[in-house]
Amino acid sequence: MAEFFNTPGGIALIILAQVLAVVAFVMISLLFLVYGDRKIWAAVQMRRGPNVVGVYGLLQSVADALKYVVKEVVIPAGADRTVFILAPLTSFVLAMIAWAVIPFNDGWVLSDINVAILYVFAVSSLEVYGVIMGGWASNSKYPFLGSLRSAAQMISYEVSIGLIIIGVILSTGSMNFGDIVHAQDGRFGFFSWYWLPHFPMVFLFFISALAETNRPPFDLPEAESELVAGYQVEYSATPFLLFMAGEYIAIFLMCALTTLLFFGGWLSPIPGLPDGVLWMVAKMAFFFFLFAMVKAITPRYRYDQLMRLGWKVFLPFSLAWVVFVAFAAKFDWFWGAFARWSVGG
Repeated sequence: MAEFFNTPGGIALIILAQVLAVVAFVMISLLFLVYGDRKIWAAVQMRRGPNVVGVYGLLQSVADALKYVVKEVVIPAGADRTVFILAPLTSFVLAMIAWAVIPFNDGWVLSDINVAILYVFAVSSLEVYGVIMGGWASNSKYPFLGSLRSAAQMISYEVSIGLIIIGVILSTGSMNFGDIVHAQDGRFGFFSWYWLPHFPMVFLFFISALAETNRPPFDLPEAESELVAGYQVEYSATPFLLFMAGEYIAIFLMCALTTLLFFGGWLSPIPGLPDGVLWMVAKMAFFFFLFAMVKAITPRYRYDQLMRLGWKVFLPFSLAWVVFVAFAAKFDWFWGAFARWSVGG
């Protein structure tokens, strides 16, 4: 049996099992993310939220998914049928394949490549095409306006996210997520992580992640008060479910990136306690809680405010931070906090 797993067929079977394990984790997490989002929002508004289907309403997300699956797929008469169907598939698939390079523990990663950050950045940049395709193929002005808003918004905040990540790369000397986590493994536990030396960038990254994933207060592409429901307005049943699933998976990915880049990934916050996958999942859940709280307590931005914040505040600030980190790493300022070469020198 052991010899079989060294053959091409056995290796393919192992890879398939690993892929299915990651997909199962993300999809099961998705059910609880939607449930948690609705429960947190309900608690802030002093109501109960989902509480009927299953114990404490835990099966409400399953019931909603089944409802979407069994409904009829309605395609507008003037729509481009091929692109109309491909749009939600594109959003969902691109959101899923980004998880191929996300490590959950030391060595627990589908593809441990040296340019993992570039891979995630490239895949997440392509996700806007699903939104644009959906808005254009609907052959309706409101969805098209929503898709154009999304394109401008995601491009604007990807710039600042990229510059923030460059600061972390300069400190680590690697674009591999495992190396970035190992660089944060120090004697002081929680205080050895990158959130401390890169403290201002944690807030910029979190806010940019909200804008990148179209979450409130930056959900302008689907602003109900202005665009009915934005690029999703002509979608129903399973295609709408795929759009929603892709959006939540992208949000969870941003929680994972925040954990890996600034908060030690699977590392324990207290020296002496064992590291492990539970720390990684707990940190991701905590950051999703913050995403949900922001949705519940902040009013929506105007579109001009969104663009001004991205181009006139975040872009120059993150660019200046890259320059600062480059000098701090080169000249070993602050006791080497910005120069933790995990690979190379």
